[in-house]
Amino acid sequence: MDWPDGFDAEYDDEAFGASVGLGDQPALVVIDLINAFTDPETDLGSDVSGVIDQAARLLAAFRDHDLPRYFTTVAYEESYGDAGQFIEKVPALRELRLGTDAVEVDDRLAPKGDERVVLKKYASAFFGTDLQTELTTHRVDTLVLAGVTTSGCIRATAVDSLQHGYRTIVPADAVGDRAEGPHHANLFDIDAKYGDVVTTDAVLDHLDGMDDA
Repeated sequence: MDWPDGFDAEYDDEAFGASVGLGDQPALVVIDLINAFTDPETDLGSDVSGVIDQAARLLAAFRDHDLPRYFTTVAYEESYGDAGQFIEKVPALRELRLGTDAVEVDDRLAPKGDERVVLKKYASAFFGTDLQTELTTHRVDTLVLAGVTTSGCIRATAVDSLQHGYRTIVPADAVGDRAEGPHHANLFDIDAKYGDVVTTDAVLDHLDGMDDA
């Protein structure tokens, strides 16, 4: 990846950022591309139309190759008792009420068939969910992450993905944030320590190559 000036000043290419690559059984996790985050008019939302376009390309390819696909959403009960201190820190999370349109996956990426929407309460797609069980059942060795936000749920899931033993792939053009600074900083950090930051095209090329192997 090409990083803004100064990002790699203290990082030795031989000590950080080695490539892990994609394994034999990748899965796609589309993180929090729900209406509350994709509608710029909400307190949580921003214009992530470009992210949705790239996530749609990934989703189509994973469907074509019959590879595992998952979505995540964040939603809270009326009492917000399941939100803990998270909602104290981020009051805008009150928009995420169970059973409302706000927490539904954006129609542009609507799940099909048996594609699961994993309900989470915090940033990581692993924390307090059964995602790990499903991945083990499907013998997944690689997670490709798309969605929002780079500095929040993408980063948290990338760190947990590594810690659970998965190769972790983040297409930079398929994730987004509310500001460019946190977006670039967290992509850089993920690429240095937790996974490979690539492009959507690179992932699609790899999937096509699997058919020829």
